[in-house]
Amino acid sequence: MIDIWEDHLKTRYSMVDYIAGLDARGFLFGPVLAQRLGIGFVLIRKKGKLPGPTKSVSYALEYGQAELEIQSDALKPGEKVILVDDLLATGGTMRAACELIEKMKADVLECSVVIELKSLQGAEKLKPVPVYSLLQYN
Repeated sequence: MIDIWEDHLKTRYSMVDYIAGLDARGFLFGPVLAQRLGIGFVLIRKKGKLPGPTKSVSYALEYGQAELEIQSDALKPGEKVILVDDLLATGGTMRAACELIEKMKADVLECSVVIELKSLQGAEKLKPVPVYSLLQYN
């Protein structure tokens, strides 16, 4: 699975600065991809889990509100980032992660996931950012 993901990223993007993994299962795949690509890895975590100064974004869940954070010095303006997580369902968390990267003035090249639940149309919330998924279920 990681080999396929790595090949996809190498083929599609000539320049990527960071893989950003979403809390918490993005931490399983993101560091391996970053290591194989020879680039850095950045954590995007739930509120209150990162040390030092952070930037945050709030977003709506089906059952309430949540917040994601990134360390304030994790990215520089113009750096190119691939977001990685295990699942894309309704797209709310991934959309918030995109907003967080944009708040840092960095560029989201792609939202990349293991599984996409196509019937929930999460990719629609992420446009114009492309979505890559290893598996799709209707």
